[in-house]
Amino acid sequence: MSGPHDLFVRYTFGHPERAEAELRAALPSHVVSEVDWQTLRQEQGSVVDPELRKTESDLLFSARLRTGRPLLLYVLLEHQSSVDGWMALRMLRYVVRLMELWRQEHPESTRLPVILPLVMYHGTERAWTAPRRVEELIDLPEEEEERERWQALVPRFEYLLDDLTAEREEALRARPGPPLVRLAWLALRYGRTEELAERLPDWMALFTQVQAAPDGAENLRMVVRYLLYIGDRTARRATRQVLHSVVDAQRAEELMKSWGEELIERGMRRGLARGRAEGRAEGRAEDVLRILAARGVHVGDEARQRILTCMDVATLDRWFDRALKASTLADVLDDLTQ
Repeated sequence: MSGPHDLFVRYTFGHPERAEAELRAALPSHVVSEVDWQTLRQEQGSVVDPELRKTESDLLFSARLRTGRPLLLYVLLEHQSSVDGWMALRMLRYVVRLMELWRQEHPESTRLPVILPLVMYHGTERAWTAPRRVEELIDLPEEEEERERWQALVPRFEYLLDDLTAEREEALRARPGPPLVRLAWLALRYGRTEELAERLPDWMALFTQVQAAPDGAENLRMVVRYLLYIGDRTARRATRQVLHSVVDAQRAEELMKSWGEELIERGMRRGLARGRAEGRAEGRAEDVLRILAARGVHVGDEARQRILTCMDVATLDRWFDRALKASTLADVLDDLTQ
């Protein structure tokens, strides 16, 4: 299930117009001037490793340069609270995957497109300190002349970085872009800090601009939901006060109520899933005991309790398979004999 960071950043930056604001802010000026921004569109798919899905989300965009050549813009949004020293290697791996996919989809092409990788960081540490070049991760000679000779033989790769944690509030508010994007930058920058509650009232004008947009009601709902999810009690109280200043009291309370109901629903889904797993485990445990009884294997109180309280379905399945052929309890439980 997607977490609040993933949902919020994908909603905000998954739209080409809003992604353009982030890309214009982070890409080198000569690239910004050469991109035909009217051709920018989001591509489907993800190349992030599944085990990293909770700490990252990624977006892939395609565009054309003014010369007509294709361009891929790969944006990785980093959610984890600690800086990853191996990010350069991971980004290289993701870019290579994209190149391989391009080759599969364009077998007639003899060239690869330019792929610009961008990491947007909004963790709880103050600044991104990890190397941005792969060669910085390689153990090369320290002597400068020798080092330069060896650097010519190793992979050369660098990713772009938009470190929101290194930006001041004034700089983020002054970036060009739709109100939702500027408010999102601020929410991502300060959302998990103790400063959020005191800064929220200063963003009231942006909240008002977001609400006034054609799709303002849904945009405002997504921002509020994100702030309520990640903020502490003081931040949630400040969010409520801002809402009452931006929309009427009824709408403000509806937004707060919908967030509470969503929390309850999410908790119920987790509970149901856990209940189904526990129910399956209990049923499997009873099956093991029935098979052992049918085979005449005596099961004492200690062993019975161990089987009935086991919630690991894989372990119970293994005991079930063993019970089908068991003549003693040791054939099933190994380390527990009568």
